[in-house]
Amino acid sequence: MTTSPIKKIVLLGPESCGKSFLAEYLAGHFQTVFVEEYGRTYCERFGMDLTELDFAHIAGGQLYREDEMAKQAQRILFCDTDLIVTQVWSEIYFNGVCQPWIIWAAQQRHYDHFLLLAPDIPWVNDGLREYEGQREWMFNRLQEVLESRQLPFTIIRGAFEERTRKAVEVVEGLL
Repeated sequence: MTTSPIKKIVLLGPESCGKSFLAEYLAGHFQTVFVEEYGRTYCERFGMDLTELDFAHIAGGQLYREDEMAKQAQRILFCDTDLIVTQVWSEIYFNGVCQPWIIWAAQQRHYDHFLLLAPDIPWVNDGLREYEGQREWMFNRLQEVLESRQLPFTIIRGAFEERTRKAVEVVEGLL
């Protein structure tokens, strides 16, 4: 008997749009696991004064976490961010520049679908967030990258109840 490969769903969007909440919710709903955002863990430990080397660590840590959690996933793995998000954050930090290897690594990964969360819920400052004014730009940039790479995605909008309902509906359609 062969096991079918797991489906990978990425949640992406600007800060404070409910990615972490929704990733954890979906993992519970579909009785599987999710990959936490490594960049958050890294910044909590080392601070927000990031260099290009920090972005290299964040990208590598995100890929490592994803590979480790994929071993535990049941049918589907939810990723709270990916290297596209790392790329766009790098562009914010370094005036439009991202290390080419991060872009290359992002293009080497396969995901079955992306849930792009809109910044249409209130921004909450949790002590790490500092780019409230960049949310719309980041959303548009993420959508631009997804479209330019012709990746399958669904925009998730509305209040938390609407977001969870729509996300569950999209994932059920993939299964």
